[in-house]
Amino acid sequence: MEKTTMGWAMRSTAVAAGAVAVFTGVTAVPAGAAEGGVSFSRVTVNSGKPIVIGTSKEVVVPASFRMTTKLKYDDGPTVFPYRGKPDSGDILHSSVITSDCEVVDKAKGVCDFEEWLYVDPRPSDFGNANAGTWKTAARVFLAGDAYDTDDKNLPLQVKRATTVNASPEPVAAGRTITVTGRVGRANWDTHTYQGYAGRTVSLQFKASGASSYTTVKKTTSSSTGSLKATVKATQPGTWRWTYYGNSTSGAKSSTGDYVAVK
Repeated sequence: MEKTTMGWAMRSTAVAAGAVAVFTGVTAVPAGAAEGGVSFSRVTVNSGKPIVIGTSKEVVVPASFRMTTKLKYDDGPTVFPYRGKPDSGDILHSSVITSDCEVVDKAKGVCDFEEWLYVDPRPSDFGNANAGTWKTAARVFLAGDAYDTDDKNLPLQVKRATTVNASPEPVAAGRTITVTGRVGRANWDTHTYQGYAGRTVSLQFKASGASSYTTVKKTTSSSTGSLKATVKATQPGTWRWTYYGNSTSGAKSSTGDYVAVK
C-alpha cells in the first residue's frame, strides 16, 4: 500500500480495486451520477472514539467497513467524515489509504476493508471551526466515472487537543503542598497551544504502591490557563491534573509528578 497526493481537488483515479485513493485538503466533492447496487455496513471510525488533533502533527485515524456489490469499481472504496452533504460538503482528511479486499463471500461480492485516514492540521484551510460533530459516509467510484455514496448517519466528534502539566515540590509530612500547572488547547487557526481559561480541572493523587488515581480537589483555570491548588501532604505519591474535555476539546491528564514526603 502506498500513500500518495493528488492536489486540492477531489477526483477519481483509475486504479485497481482495493488500491489507494487519495484526496487532499478539507474540500468539496464534484457533481456526478450516483449509482445504486452498492451497500456498506459494519462501518467504524477510530473505534467510535473522538478524533483529537493537535497543532502540527498529522493524525492517523483507523477505520473499517464491509462493502457488498457485484458492480465493477475503479477506485478503492473509502469511508470519510463530512459536513454538509456527502456529495457536496466538506470532507476531513488530507489523504486516505484503503486495504485490499478481504473476501467474505465472492459469489455475493462481499469484502471487508481496513482504512487509515490522515488528518493534517497544518494547511491554511484547517481551523478551529472544524472542531465539533461530523458525519460519516462511504463511497466507491464505479466504472465510467459513476459513483455510489451511502450516508451512514454515524456521528463523529473532532476535538482540539489539550495539554496539562503539574509542578509540585517535595514537602515535609503534614505540611501543605502547592500544586501548580497549566491547561492549554490547540488553536488550529494559529497552530499554537494557548491557555484555556475557565476550565474545571481535577487535581488527582496516587499514593506510592497504589494502582489508580483519586480526585482530591477541583479548580478552575485562570485567564491564562494557569492552575493552582493547595493540599496537605500526608504520604508520598504522584500528583497530576486531569481535564475531562468537552464537545470540541479532548480530555487530557498531565504526566504524573512524584512528591517525596520527608
